[in-house]
Amino acid sequence: MNYFKHESAYVDEPNEIGEGTKIWHFTHVQKGAKIGKNCVLGQNVNVANNVTIGHYCKIQNNVSIYEGVTLEDYVFCGPSMVFTNITDPVCKYPQVGADFYIKTLVKEGASIGANATIVCGHTLGKHCLIGAGTVVTKNIPDYALVIGNPGRIAGWVSEAGKRLVFDKDGMAYCEKSKKRYKFENNSVREVK
Repeated sequence: MNYFKHESAYVDEPNEIGEGTKIWHFTHVQKGAKIGKNCVLGQNVNVANNVTIGHYCKIQNNVSIYEGVTLEDYVFCGPSMVFTNITDPVCKYPQVGADFYIKTLVKEGASIGANATIVCGHTLGKHCLIGAGTVVTKNIPDYALVIGNPGRIAGWVSEAGKRLVFDKDGMAYCEKSKKRYKFENNSVREVK
């Protein structure tokens, strides 16, 4: 085994778990899950059947990643944040199985704050930052800072999560990432 699993964790077979990944107390990884290398799954995390998690992801305590959710590399999921995978859950009319699940994609470097809720069927853009307690009900562009209920764009952040301040030409520089960014057409892109 090339990863760490706490003795209280359950890891169902078959699955793929990358080298250097750590799976902590009371966490459950269900069969068919694919988890990249050097990830950290905190206490009481649930990774459902057939979920894909990229490399270097950090999933904090009390997070469930349901089937239909895909995390790319370097995604951060804050404590007790929530993913959904069905848009109209009703006990009297159950919807069980992958045919009913609405897909959610969380792109590289996205960060989701504590207690945020991500309503299924949306894409969270690269390096976006979802504030604590935010409810995401639509697609989020790359580098967007999103807060509130429902979530709204309140600004833009760098790859390193630092707030971007644009000059009159729509340019910004991040000291932490050492990268430049351009704001145009209500979106942000990295400038090489």
